[in-house]
Formats: sequence, structure tokens, C-alpha cells
Amino acid sequence: MKIIISNASPDPIYEQIVRQVKSQIIGGDLAPGDPLPSIRKLALELQISVITTKRAYDELEREGFIDTVGGKGTFVAAQNKELLREMKMKVVEEKLAQAVAEAKVLGIKPKALRDMIRLLYEEED
Repeated sequence: MKIIISNASPDPIYEQIVRQVKSQIIGGDLAPGDPLPSIRKLALELQISVITTKRAYDELEREGFIDTVGGKGTFVAAQNKELLREMKMKVVEEKLAQAVAEAKVLGIKPKALRDMIRLLYEEED
């Protein structure tokens, strides 16, 4: 698991951890059952407070991304495939919304934007 904390980010450190762990789970870099570092170990690696790391893990567990098993550790939770698909779709929708907003600012018409998307999509095949 790779986490990069940015002191320049306006987001709290625990939110940066949550966002990056979620991204790794949704992206398939972390699979169900994969062990995560202990709260203390992650805090030590990131050189942050144990309280901050615990807050991030609590949030991830509350959202169903991780499970903590007493005496064994913390693991990536088994994900409902439909829920995981919805999360991935949400990421794509957010990125498309950003692209649409930028296109509007630049005066790009909907047809031209659709053509760009179609071209990019077909280029992948």
C-alpha cells in the first residue's frame, strides 16, 4: 500500500489517507483480503499521529472498505461487485463532469465534445 501525504493539500491528512486507500481498492491495487499495515505501523511510516491514522481506518471501516479482526489485523473488505462497479462509475462521472465544465468555459459545443470522447474511446480499441 502506497500513501503519499501532501502538506500543501487543503484536505486533512486522514482524508488524504482515506481517499488514497479507497482509490487503491476501487482500482484493484488492493484486493479483498489483502492485509493493511497496523495503525501504529502506518503512522510510523507516514510520520503522523496514531490518532490520525486511526481516524482514517475508522472512516474506511465505517464505509465498508476495510475490516478489522481483533488479534489478526486489518484487511481489505470483500466488496459487493455491483457496489464496486457503481463506485467506479461515479469516478468516471466526476471526471466527465470536470471535462464538461472545462469545455463550457472554453466554448466547446456538445457535439464537438461528444466527437472528442468518441475518438478517445475508439483510440483505446
